[in-house]
Amino acid sequence: MTEPFHGWTPEALGEPGEVRPVVKAPDAVLSRAGTEVDPVDPKVVRLAADLMATMRVSPGCVGLAAPQIGVSAQVFVVDVSGHPKAATLHGAFALCNAKVVEASRWRPGREGCMSVPDLTGDVKRAARVVVEAVLPGTGEPVRLTTDAFEARALQHEIDHCAGLLFLDRVAGAHAIHQRKVYL
Repeated sequence: MTEPFHGWTPEALGEPGEVRPVVKAPDAVLSRAGTEVDPVDPKVVRLAADLMATMRVSPGCVGLAAPQIGVSAQVFVVDVSGHPKAATLHGAFALCNAKVVEASRWRPGREGCMSVPDLTGDVKRAARVVVEAVLPGTGEPVRLTTDAFEARALQHEIDHCAGLLFLDRVAGAHAIHQRKVYL
């Protein structure tokens, strides 16, 4: 398995993507484990392209999973480029059927989510992860090693694909906060 190359997107396969509405909690699709997908299926490539297009037009969004646009499937996109908390960067990419195979250096951190727009929460996650997945379109297996904010984003999106929200990972009500609105 190899690392995904920097900047891989569904557009590389000629799929521009369509912006889709984002599903909000408590919609049932957000609490169902997504099904594994065939990464070379044109519908999966199109789904990845739609996720990328939707993420790109959403201010502050660094990742988006298929359940967040109403599709119960294990597909997501991530791009933490330009985020001040990012250390390791792999650019914009889409992954299918991702699994965390190694996790270490657990740390708490504040998370938000487009599907839970009014709240943030303190979630303990691994600051270093190794993820195995496949690329949509090619079906190429990848092994991605990352840390810091990109590792947190990957775990957040993998959780979405498993039917979990960040609210399912907080230590209790004391770790949930009203989102601050900046004018």
